[in-house]
Amino acid sequence: MKRPQPWLLLVLALGFGTAAAYLALSYIRNQTTPLLSAEAPRGQVLLAVKDLPIGAVVGEQDVRTVEWPGDAIPPGFLSVPEEVVGRGVITPVKLNEPLLEGKLAPKGTGGGLPTIITEGMRALSVRVDEVIAVAGFVIPGTRVDVLLTKAVGGENVTRAILQNVQILAAGQSIQIDAEGKPQTVAVITVLLSPEQAEMLTLAANQGRIQMTLRNMLDTVRVVTPGARADALLRVGGRRTSRPRPRVSARAATVPRQTETIIEVFRGGQKTLTKFNN
Repeated sequence: MKRPQPWLLLVLALGFGTAAAYLALSYIRNQTTPLLSAEAPRGQVLLAVKDLPIGAVVGEQDVRTVEWPGDAIPPGFLSVPEEVVGRGVITPVKLNEPLLEGKLAPKGTGGGLPTIITEGMRALSVRVDEVIAVAGFVIPGTRVDVLLTKAVGGENVTRAILQNVQILAAGQSIQIDAEGKPQTVAVITVLLSPEQAEMLTLAANQGRIQMTLRNMLDTVRVVTPGARADALLRVGGRRTSRPRPRVSARAATVPRQTETIIEVFRGGQKTLTKFNN
């Protein structure tokens, strides 16, 4: 029997290999085509087209819709313009930042200062000067302690009556400027509970109030006995004694006794009598 030529075997191997590769490639294409042709699900979220400060009312021109990859939109993200238009901003929103439910006031409440007053709290405005307002550094968002100085029993007493009070507005501004510079204002609005509002109103009419600026991260309440006017004269917790009057050496010298001599003549005899004064 004649043996087949090697080249014939090579041609058959190449033919069978090509056919097998074609069949495998066709199978893979048939399996992946439906996956490639199916469009991935997408959602929509709303972004701000500009910076929105506290108190601003969102309009249709302030937002735009963008696609969100996938259909799992994080909770709180808003996707329909009708959900945000007409609502007030209670937390600053930056350019291209998603609008969240927690950054907007409830529907129908509008904008401005009332939207940032939390439930159960009150906004109270107090007339101040530059000294009371810590030289203009009491600006929206900062926190202060309120001190009251009042005459008690003929003596001036100063004590902190309110602590960690939030400043809502300085003058007509409820938003911190970009540079955070101090500003001179005539009125400061603070966020208080109803009881604190009563206390501050009474204090403003009974004595002089002043504010001390505190660290935003410092929320610890400090209990102090207050400061009294007589404490200003104490050194190391003890009252200084009054200086004793100095007595001059001349005044302290005991006066010398003086003598008085009287001469008496009796029958031609002279008698001397001494008297000590």
